Amino acid sequence: LPGTPRGLWGALTALSPQDWEQRQEEDTLLIERILLLVRNVLHVPPDPAEEQQGVDGDASVHDRVLWALHISGMDDLLKFLASAQVEQQWALHVLEIISLMFRDQSPEELAALGQGTAGAEHGEDTQELETLRQRELAEKRARALQRPSRHSRFGGSYVLQGLKSIGDRDVVFHKGLHNV
Repeated sequence: LPGTPRGLWGALTALSPQDWEQRQEEDTLLIERILLLVRNVLHVPPDPAEEQQGVDGDASVHDRVLWALHISGMDDLLKFLASAQVEQQWALHVLEIISLMFRDQSPEELAALGQGTAGAEHGEDTQELETLRQRELAEKRARALQRPSRHSRFGGSYVLQGLKSIGDRDVVFHKGLHNV
């Protein structure tokens, strides 16, 4: 887009919220061209010579492109285009872009990345819960040792004279000592 400071991503974000009925033919073509440009940029194969020159932990060119897309907000826009009902015409372009985003990853690696932090957090949570459980059991044992071992069951039975129960007998009222 010559003369616009926003660039391609800004143009696409400015065009996408418009109602599809209000969109001009040029706007639709511009959106399609931008999506095709993103697809073509992601489709470039990696250069093995350049990848070997970098440091072991250094990000590849593909990873840096993905990071630039993330920083620009293009990933959020792609999610919008993929999920909006009125933007279904772009679904195949978005699907192709997303598949190219994940082209260097295997499903096992992606699943392990998600499980790596979750597994460590799960282990820490389990250990913390076990520690709390042991502490609670110790406190329960200490409270049990503080109480007398025998309990009198007769300390809380009373007969209310003058108040008749079913039949001709007086009412017997049972109340524990802890409620007195």
